[in-house]
Amino acid sequence: MKYDVDDFEAEVIQRSHTVPVLVDFWAEWCGPCKVLGPVLERLAEQHKDQWVLAKLDTDANPTISARYGIRSIPNVKLFVDGEVRDEFVGALPEPRVVDWLSKAVPSKHHAQIAEAREMLLGNRVSEAEEKLRKIVVAERGNDEAIVLLAQAVLGTDADRALTIVERVTLGSKYFEASEAVRELAGLVKRTEDPESLPQDPVRDEYFKAVGDVRSNNFEAALQGLIAVIRKNRPYDNDGARKACIAIFELLGADHEATRTYRPQFSQALF
Repeated sequence: MKYDVDDFEAEVIQRSHTVPVLVDFWAEWCGPCKVLGPVLERLAEQHKDQWVLAKLDTDANPTISARYGIRSIPNVKLFVDGEVRDEFVGALPEPRVVDWLSKAVPSKHHAQIAEAREMLLGNRVSEAEEKLRKIVVAERGNDEAIVLLAQAVLGTDADRALTIVERVTLGSKYFEASEAVRELAGLVKRTEDPESLPQDPVRDEYFKAVGDVRSNNFEAALQGLIAVIRKNRPYDNDGARKACIAIFELLGADHEATRTYRPQFSQALF
């Protein structure tokens, strides 16, 4: 099996758009590289349906090595969609490499998961649910898909959403997102009967914002929840504040709505 890279752009950057590429930056004189190399090659053979290995001699490719800031070897970088997704330095023992790979290598369904996420943001909830359900059946340990599936059913069946996220446990990369779903599911359940909410001038506004949560219209939900915080922050046991935090967690720090409404949220609190 040939692992040496002849054309970095084609064999790593372009190829990583179809399959994750693990690049082992090494050199002939590097003793630890010779320890780690066979480990990576063996794992590459075992997982060739999930990712591929490429080896780059840093002495023969100083320009590429400089571009990626290689100062110590062995240096292993995982490329996904043309970008470095994760990396480690040094000759890790095989069990630690296996653990790192299990967390770093994206699912083979990552493109479909990205599509489902966009569907949810576009309020195409039933389409997203169908796509995610198939992924979860095919890959039962895919916590990202599990959390998104729970988000998809949140509006129609909060109890089912809670059951789905039970599979995401502490230590998972998506545990905080699963906690966000739990928070929002609890909110949805509390507001199934609007008359059960405390009497207050903000009650109708709060109820409408929860309706926007149910339909995955998070931008409108944030607007309404922040308005409630400004008028009566303690309402429903600080429910609006908790819901905003949960929504920000699901959307992620880089989402446009998070960048827009987090400053407003902070101002409303203080």
